[in-house]
Amino acid sequence: MTLTPTRPASTGRPVVGKLVDQFEHGLDAPICLTWELTYACNLACLHCLSSSGRRDPRELSTEECKALIDEFQRMQIFYVNIGGGEPTIRPDFWELLDYAVQHDVGVKFSTNGFRITPERAAMLAATDYVDVQISLDGATAEVNDHVRGAGTYDAALKAMGNLQAAGMTDFKLSVVCTRHNISQLDDFKAIADKFGAQLRLTRLRPSGRGADVWDDLHPLPEQQRELYDWLVANGDKVLTGDSFFHLSAYGEALPGLNLCGAGRVVCLVDPIGDVYACPFAIHDTFLAGNVRSTGGFDEVWKHSALFEELRSPQTGGACSSCSAFDTCRGGCMAAKFFTGLPLDGPDPECVKGHADSLNAAERERPGSSQDHSHKGPVRNAPVPLELTPTRLSSPCDENPLLPGRAVG
Repeated sequence: MTLTPTRPASTGRPVVGKLVDQFEHGLDAPICLTWELTYACNLACLHCLSSSGRRDPRELSTEECKALIDEFQRMQIFYVNIGGGEPTIRPDFWELLDYAVQHDVGVKFSTNGFRITPERAAMLAATDYVDVQISLDGATAEVNDHVRGAGTYDAALKAMGNLQAAGMTDFKLSVVCTRHNISQLDDFKAIADKFGAQLRLTRLRPSGRGADVWDDLHPLPEQQRELYDWLVANGDKVLTGDSFFHLSAYGEALPGLNLCGAGRVVCLVDPIGDVYACPFAIHDTFLAGNVRSTGGFDEVWKHSALFEELRSPQTGGACSSCSAFDTCRGGCMAAKFFTGLPLDGPDPECVKGHADSLNAAERERPGSSQDHSHKGPVRNAPVPLELTPTRLSSPCDENPLLPGRAVG
């Protein structure tokens, strides 16, 4: 199969090759399914996609979770990415992890590391089909703890040290790229190398609590270029998934799936069994069904009206005439939705500048359809921090989504 673009004589418009065509129309099972096992969390990260903190009393029971794992096995889902909240807080997490492994379901789980003790690390290192992803959003405690909370930098490094000492290799160091850590990419790579981990970079999305900090944390235009150049130079050693396909409009396509896979090759199951098109789009607009309904997850994935719509031929909207459409494909659906931009328009961080006028215009942004944030004090609360601002060339660089904001 080929990913080389071809240009049919009938339309004159570039289309991609057979593999991506197949992805666009959906697969019998997702390549990667994200499963938010619980909304409970011991942290209160500023950019949390799911606004986690408190457990939802309607969580799937242990038996319901095992039945869902059985379904994943029958559907031959490539792997399940378990998150939250903090999944290790759930009392039956380790039991469910063992059950998944016993039923040939590969698991990657994301954790803040507080509960990765030497004993747990040794257990994980001896377990097949399990990958661990430690979250860290600053190469220094100053930058990381500003977003993730007091003591989280030390906890993440301690967890990685425990995994390394247990002999686990190629676990992941997962970084959400923000305005304050783009300059630390080489440092993140050095930390990953030190612990024998693989670096994974992901894009900040304006969903959950991330919507509240998007204007202050999303990378500036010049940082987008810095990130792209770094990925071109280091991409063969770094995982990105489908996070940065909008940056491919700079020129060379980046490694990974340069396509929004929402409802086509990826989806999310939340703690109460609701199925959403994308891990970054936890909103009623993108709710496809629930695994507790007749037919379970299989029925939702294969026959939900939302997923059928997402898999239908797309026109590309305003972006279809752009020379970079075949690499960027209009960017991230979730980023557009939560910043109030049309879904058939450009990404809010469009590197060609096609979203500039839309970003500057007054518009309504959709609010979160749910919020599980802590209602009281949190032991590991984010650390207030004022970082030296980047020198800016225009007010739009500082805040493209709020017109008229002064730049200091």
